[in-house]
Amino acid sequence: MFWTEEVAAKCNGPQIVNDSKTPSGRVHVGALRGVLIHDAIFRTLREKGIEARYLFGVDDYDPVDEIPKGEDEHFGKYLGWPLCNTPAPHGAPGDMAEYYMKEFWGVFDELGVKVERYRMRDIYRAGQFNEAIDTILRNADKVRRVYKEVSNSDRPAHWYPFQVICEKCGAIATTEVYDYDGKEVSYRCLSGKVVNTKLNLGRGCGHEGKISPFDGRGKLPWKLEWVAKWVAFPVTIEGAGKDHSTKGGSRDVSEACLRAIYDKEPPLRVPYEFFLVGGAKMSSSRGVGAGARDMADLLPPEVLRFLMIRTKPNSPVNFGDPEKGINEESIVKLFNEFDRYHQRVNRDKTATPDEAIVYRLAEMQPEGDYANANFQVISALVQMPHLDTVKEIEKRVGRPLTEVERRHLDERIASAKLWVERYASEEEKTKLQETLPARAQELNAAQRGFLQQLAAALPGTPWEDEQLQGKIFEVARLTPIEQPVAFKAIYRVLLDREA
Repeated sequence: MFWTEEVAAKCNGPQIVNDSKTPSGRVHVGALRGVLIHDAIFRTLREKGIEARYLFGVDDYDPVDEIPKGEDEHFGKYLGWPLCNTPAPHGAPGDMAEYYMKEFWGVFDELGVKVERYRMRDIYRAGQFNEAIDTILRNADKVRRVYKEVSNSDRPAHWYPFQVICEKCGAIATTEVYDYDGKEVSYRCLSGKVVNTKLNLGRGCGHEGKISPFDGRGKLPWKLEWVAKWVAFPVTIEGAGKDHSTKGGSRDVSEACLRAIYDKEPPLRVPYEFFLVGGAKMSSSRGVGAGARDMADLLPPEVLRFLMIRTKPNSPVNFGDPEKGINEESIVKLFNEFDRYHQRVNRDKTATPDEAIVYRLAEMQPEGDYANANFQVISALVQMPHLDTVKEIEKRVGRPLTEVERRHLDERIASAKLWVERYASEEEKTKLQETLPARAQELNAAQRGFLQQLAAALPGTPWEDEQLQGKIFEVARLTPIEQPVAFKAIYRVLLDREA
């Protein structure tokens, strides 16, 4: 049974699926794994006639605790502030959260992910969490106990689970609430607390005050914010990344707090592993890995959905090579696997039930069977300026392309051009040589003889794939020379490559 079917089998009655993102920098592609896992669950529920909603929140009341790579000068002075109160960089209008989410929302639209959006600034400021804040603060002793029992984390007796926005300096990361009288909290902006110790930036101002915790004057720590969301929305399904789902981790703490304070059972948990590029986990602040926008530009939407959905959530998705990144082998393999699923589902009718579900959840809309051009062929053709890629593909198909086929081909042409421009190594690029390259001097006598005989045979050979390949095999056999050695000679002379 496919993993989305397993999740759906556990559901009874209307469901609310929730996910969220803290936009602390340009959103990396790893964040799309959670987005598409929740989308696959949502679509499966709707397919089965189960009433469902998919909520996606912007956690923009979280503090600026790290600086996006290369943005030290702008963001350094705002460390500790809520994201939504921090001006956008480069003189752009709006705030930091909106600035980085705008690009991410565009990726949602292109991938066909339809969610009900919410921003935590609006939730807090509209008073939607007031009741939860009051309840959690009145049960601070239970929260402290859960932290100790579940994660072995000690909180002093004066600690309350709430972060006030300092009335003097505007920071939220450096404040500590130490009392609650049912109407107001007493807090300190800790002068001994520094958000970024490496740069010595984001130090608390030392102000002390008393203020209402309601209507956006502060926020719950995110482990308790999870609890408030589950109760207020209310959430029935929410996944979490591997780093939150370990024993004694943040998800365990949040679930235990929900049970202790509200005597409720938590949402269905769907833990998922990381998305890795070349074996590396991505980070917005450190600039590690590809951005979500970059990957959506590189891969057509149905191929990117396929990449994220086909693997069970509790297994990592690793795309690319540890040393070479998104290399030719990895991207060609991905497209070929998608094409195999497409053929099994639509043409051969040999797909397993799981393969059929994967393909259905990956495609943007049902389109039936159509001819998909091989990505490796396309990537070679787009590097041949004297050839028209569309006409060359139509030759191979043997007829004009349909509207659907042309649209998918145009997407693959764009992907191939981008891959060559941004990701391909010099060895992976294809460039016809106008003069004999230096490495041609490495050819042995058999290779030279093979090339001379091939040059003599080609003028009388039909310029079609099968006939050309057959002629190469025939000349290699007659030379005689082993086929791999013969092809290496062609690559060296025409493309200045080894393979």
